[in-house]
Amino acid sequence: MNIEDSFYIGYITKTKGLKGEVQAYFEFDDFEELEFDSLFLEINGKLIPYFISSFKLQSNQTGYFFFDDIDSIEKAEKLVRKKIYLPNSKMPEISEEEFRYTDLKGFIVKDEHFGDLGEIIEVHEYPQQFIAVVSYKFREVMFPLNEHIIKSIDEEESIVEVALPEGLMEIYTG
Repeated sequence: MNIEDSFYIGYITKTKGLKGEVQAYFEFDDFEELEFDSLFLEINGKLIPYFISSFKLQSNQTGYFFFDDIDSIEKAEKLVRKKIYLPNSKMPEISEEEFRYTDLKGFIVKDEHFGDLGEIIEVHEYPQQFIAVVSYKFREVMFPLNEHIIKSIDEEESIVEVALPEGLMEIYTG
């Protein structure tokens, strides 16, 4: 499986005990909604499947996992700090009312200082944040999507109003 065919959910933080159990930290908001039968860990740029023999989710964005064939702390230690992915087919369905940053693709961006910036041509999901890509004056401008930058979203008109951080546009235009 390729990274393009999957979505990021978190990473292995540490081992627990001597029998190969690992702790995962979830950066995916609705981790309780996910189906866990196997996880894909990114190892040397490739996604490797690990089949789960048992797991227990915690309320603090973590979970404990035992994988088939990982039966010692030595084997488990090799998985620490590895990113965890699931296939796109396991992405939880969202209701019509829910709106995600990725839904902003195709929206027109208006900045309070620079006016119309153009259409969001891509929304990249990174472990810590979402990044919008806008084509502005023949250059790609990238900025984070969060509650500090987005001032309003008009879903009917497909317009997102933003207040970009001071100096950001100068990086691209200066």
